[in-house]
Amino acid sequence: MSIRCLPPTVVNRIAAGEVIERPAAAVKELVENAIDAGADRIDVAIRDGGRAAISVTDSGCGMTADDLVLAVERHATSKLPDDDLMAVTTLGFRGEALPSIGAVSRLTLTSRARATADAWSLTVDAGTVSPPRPAPPLAGTRVEVDDLFRATPARLKFLKSTRAEADAVADAVARLAMAHPEIAFSLTADGRSVLKVPAAGPLDTAEAARAARLAAVIGRDFADNMVPVAAERGPVRLAGCIGLPTFSKPTGRQQYLFVNGRPVRDKLLLGALRAGYADVLAQGRHPVAALFIALPSAEVDVNVHPAKAEVRFRDSGLVRGLVVGALRHALAAAGHRTSTSLGLAALGSLRAESPALRPAWGGWRPSTPSPGLADAMAAFQAPHGVAGDTARLDTGPPQARVHGPPEDGTDGAPAALKDYPLGAARAQLHGTYIVAQTAQGLVLVDQHAAHERIVYERMKAALVDGAVKRQMLLIPAIVELADAAVEALAERAPEFAELGLEVEAFGPGAVAVRAVPALLGDTDIAGLVRDLADDLVELGAGERLRDRLAKVCATLACHGSVRAGRLLSMAEMNALLRQIEQTPSADVCNHGRPTWIALGLTDIERLFGRS
Repeated sequence: MSIRCLPPTVVNRIAAGEVIERPAAAVKELVENAIDAGADRIDVAIRDGGRAAISVTDSGCGMTADDLVLAVERHATSKLPDDDLMAVTTLGFRGEALPSIGAVSRLTLTSRARATADAWSLTVDAGTVSPPRPAPPLAGTRVEVDDLFRATPARLKFLKSTRAEADAVADAVARLAMAHPEIAFSLTADGRSVLKVPAAGPLDTAEAARAARLAAVIGRDFADNMVPVAAERGPVRLAGCIGLPTFSKPTGRQQYLFVNGRPVRDKLLLGALRAGYADVLAQGRHPVAALFIALPSAEVDVNVHPAKAEVRFRDSGLVRGLVVGALRHALAAAGHRTSTSLGLAALGSLRAESPALRPAWGGWRPSTPSPGLADAMAAFQAPHGVAGDTARLDTGPPQARVHGPPEDGTDGAPAALKDYPLGAARAQLHGTYIVAQTAQGLVLVDQHAAHERIVYERMKAALVDGAVKRQMLLIPAIVELADAAVEALAERAPEFAELGLEVEAFGPGAVAVRAVPALLGDTDIAGLVRDLADDLVELGAGERLRDRLAKVCATLACHGSVRAGRLLSMAEMNALLRQIEQTPSADVCNHGRPTWIALGLTDIERLFGRS
């Protein structure tokens, strides 16, 4: 067969497959053109998920008749005046969107340049261009797309349902709206308003405008549960908002990443986002975040893919380190906050019609005299475990008991403790949950989850300082394991030693443990070693254990924390509350579960019809 050049219409349709894969891609390209044109208002309307019709109207600079003709030519653009691909300052620059859309649909452009009085219209039908003709005047440009993929009907078979395609269009418009709060956006689907946000006011600061736009687009729940992020390193600046760990979602759909105002789905940034939330998210949960990165155009390559959704950074390590560090710092500085949705869910489970509220009074007994609060604090901070030998704990069965105030009416803690973020302990339920009174209501604390985070953070700090203390065992603990597990543990013994755990092979099918981290106190050594062996088998040997020390620390902390079912005195409970307040990321445990939930007094009163 002889080689020949393909006709322009076929070339355009092939290229369109890369740029316009679905209606949302067409909308994204058209809206980006409107933003580049300097519009302060952009209105989008679609029918049948964008298959039947797409309309994008903007108040931008507009085009002349000659501009319209050039605009539908492939690789014709006004956005690269110096032909320098490393100096791209606009969202579009390839000159492919309009000819690609026109190659697979009926495309109509109507526009009036700001410096002229006449408007012009031009139509492209499946690649065939009609000459410009006069049109009714308008301010800016209107682009209409009818029967998308009419020239490539096979592509229609790969589209999803009308609802799914409409959702994808809404997501594309929402992302661009987040990045440009100075522009008013609206989106209508089949006559129904989906999105309508005004432009930021002239007196609004950039931070206030961005926060208001994020709240309007993502939702008020996000505004109530977000933490601001701001950091700078070298030429790179990072800003935005991230959700609290307890405000996580089952999918990563609500992760919005922007580079120089361009929405991207970059693997490096997504990985940095996950790393920033390491140790504070439950498995299978995803953070909500909107992050905006600004850097000189020469430091980033946006010409990676025709869809322009991927970028490459000149110094990827600097960008990743900035994102991870800024997220961790922001989460640590967030103070003691949990998602408002947790409190609402708790209140929902306490409705009067719930069988859980039917009277089922169990035994109540006063607590035993507790040691002083200072003694309990010292006991919690001691390197020998949770409460040390000086704490007096009731180790009786914890079946549904309320560990409440003593008979003399005191609560074992000064009233001023209520002024602390987590308040003063009032009771212990089922040997697992601490009830504390705050100035605004009450707090429920999971004692094991909370103390697990405390031990974990201490262990990480000690690891950084190189000062993990170990407790030598008078008699080595022998733990039987599978040969593969023994080999894996012995191979990484030096790295475990950095954490205070000394382990070595002890004949076939066993290891000997000679020392454990002092923070763990009296712990289940056999269970600890077996869990670590399981982690090694699951993680494999592809990376050094040093890169996974956080996971190992989490396992160690879990075994060294106060267990559910252990009854605590009032002083010990208050000591634990104060430790939570002093510990970074103490709102969630190492596995991402919440450690405490707050209920406002107003909400509690509403349950009883008092407000």
